[in-house]
This record gives sequence, structure tokens and C-alpha cells, in this order.
Amino acid sequence: MAVFERSPRSGNISAGTGTGTGTGTLPRARWLLLGAVAGATAGSVLAGATSGLASYFARQVLTPVREHVQDLEILAVVGTWPEQEIILPATLDTTAPGVYSVYFDGGRGVARVGEVTSYSPREGTVQRTVEQVYTGDLAAATRGWWGGAAYPDPAAVGLANEEVQIEVDGGTAPAWLIRAESEASTWAIMVHGRGASRAEGVRAVRAIRELGLTSLLISYRNDGEAPSAPDRRYGLGMTEWRDVEAAIRFALANGAQDVVLVGWSMGGAISLQAADQSLYRSRIRALVLDAPVIDWTDVLAHQARLNRIPDAVGQFSQWLISNKAGRLLTGLAAPLDLKMMNWVARADELRVPTLIVHSENDDFVPYGPSAALAEKNPLVTFERFSGAGHTREWNVDPERWERVVASFLSRVLGRS
Repeated sequence: MAVFERSPRSGNISAGTGTGTGTGTLPRARWLLLGAVAGATAGSVLAGATSGLASYFARQVLTPVREHVQDLEILAVVGTWPEQEIILPATLDTTAPGVYSVYFDGGRGVARVGEVTSYSPREGTVQRTVEQVYTGDLAAATRGWWGGAAYPDPAAVGLANEEVQIEVDGGTAPAWLIRAESEASTWAIMVHGRGASRAEGVRAVRAIRELGLTSLLISYRNDGEAPSAPDRRYGLGMTEWRDVEAAIRFALANGAQDVVLVGWSMGGAISLQAADQSLYRSRIRALVLDAPVIDWTDVLAHQARLNRIPDAVGQFSQWLISNKAGRLLTGLAAPLDLKMMNWVARADELRVPTLIVHSENDDFVPYGPSAALAEKNPLVTFERFSGAGHTREWNVDPERWERVVASFLSRVLGRS
């Protein structure tokens, strides 16, 4: 899933009070002194707890996902291949229409599941078709996680590809190169989201290829395939864009004249920074952003609310992320400029034709900033979806997603 994993829910932090008994009567001045000491102690405890929770939340946002939580119970797998179905607990994810992946056995196994065949609200279960088991023994699986990357690699959609290595800071980053049928002067560089992999972009490749574009599905720092950053922390787009710049450099060195950046979730934030800061920004013809992070302040506040973190603690975590004094607690090599990543405030500085596809039901990255950016900048086209979770617009309605993307890119690139 190209989304944030929820942090453990934290209860309210409160300073306890105690009562005691003593002999005699203390002078009023001494009571005031004791009260002041107790208040200062309680205040220190509360401040320390607030600081600890804020730094914990900040680290959760900034620390790369190494292991996915296997929070999906696999109740049963019935039938035999190729007529196999899977029974799962009924949730907003598992009951949504479309095609998805179930990862199991710690991610070593992956299966593609299709439409719902039966749904029992009374029992709280849903049954879906199993379209393909790519690796692992699904019948033996008991737990896993749900994902929107419907295909594990380009071969799963019948597309020939080459594994290439892109020179980045600290070494080389692997990428899939999927060439157009004929020589292409425009390449599409696919930028996955936080906690996801380059497989996220496979969903988009067929529609992009039909436009005559070559696709490059990249990895970037801290995603588990590319070299890690020295501080092993996400830059939320402020550092990762350099790996996109390296991918653009690779494309230009191998026949491309210009590029389109296609980004999901944090990959959208990365793409926006590349379009703003890269030496090759003049070669970026368009941006296609799916459920992008347009304003990190808004997303961090939303994530804090999801995790029941008090507003003051959430705001302090933002301060830790964006100030030098917070580096010791966050682990960042340098603070991140959250204002520079607020594209609603910087709307007039975005000069690249941009398509934003975003669901109004996105529960991790609210769509409000996407809509606001489109209202403020005429270069931005906003396509609102409904009924889709975070980065699941294609899954819910692939025909519409591909039609919208094709229409936008055809117009921008001057394709018939």
C-alpha cells in the first residue's frame, strides 16, 4: 500500500496527583511553596511526556518502513486453482470494488485478488476471487496485508522490461525500463509512495505505453532497493527528488528529450520538488499525481488526529521536523522545510501542467489541498474520484483512471 502505516494509538497524557496526610498544620507560605514545587514537577513530567510523544510521532513519519504489519487475517482459501476464492474480514479495504494484492508470509508471497463474490455483513466476512498467485502458498497463509499494487512486476501485465541501474548518491538504484513500441522522445518516470515499491507504477504502464511513451519505474533512497540515505530517514520529498533527477539524467542520456513524472502519494511530493528544484526542470513536460501530498503540514495534522495525538503534540512534532534543534530527536541530518512543501501556499510557483487524481474518500492523505491547488493554479487539472482509498483510484475504476490520464497527456504533449 502506497500509504502511511498508522502509528500505535496513544492515550491522553495526564499528570497524576496524590494526596497525603501529615501531623500538625503547615504555614500558608510552606503550602504555597509545596504547591509550586508540585506544579513545577507535574509540568516537567507533562512537558517531558509531550516531547517524548512528539518525537516518537515524528520518527514514525520519517523512519522508512522495513516490515509491514500483517494486520489482515486470512480466514480461508477455498477451491483449487484456477477456481479459487479467499475469505477475509469485511473492511472498507476488502469490500471495495476492483483488483488488489494480498501479501503474505512476510511479503514473500503475493496474490492478486479480484471482485467480491459474496459479502456477509452479519458474519463480517467477504469472499473474493483469486485471480493469480505469483509466489508462495496462499492456501497455507493465515495473515498478511492488503495492497493497491495489483501487479508485482511488468511481466505480470505481459510487458517486456529491462532491469537497469541508475547512478544515485551512495551507489546505484534499480529500475524497470519498459520501452515504447517505437523510439520515444518522451519518457514517463514513475515515482512510488512512502512504504511502497516500484511495483506501484505497473498499474499505469499500459495506458502510458499506448501514448507512445517509454516508462522508467524507479527506486529511490530508503525504499529498500536503492541505497539508504546517510541518516536513514525520509526527506518527505526534500531529499528524494535528487534520485528523480538522477532518473531524468539517465533518460536524457538514453534517448529521451523530455519526461513526464508520475507520482503516487509521497511520490507526488517528490515529483513536485523535482519540478521545482531539478537542474532538468525545463525538461519536465507534465506531472501526473495520484493522491499526492500537496501540503505536509495538513497531512501530518491529519495523521496525528488519526492516531489520537493531541493537537499540541502534533504541532510540536512538526516543529521538531522543521528545526535544527529537533535533529537529535528525529534523527534527521538536516531539518525539513515544511513551508517549501506547501503547494497550496506556493500555488503560483508551480509552472508545469499537472493532473491530480484524488479520491474524496482518501483516509490517509486528505484531498482538500489537491482541490485547493487546482482552484488557485489554472495549470492544474483536478479529477475527483469517490469510493477509493488512498492511491486506489485506478483499482476502483481503471478505465476512468486511464482515460483521464490519456486525455490529459494527449493534450499536453500534443498527441492525437
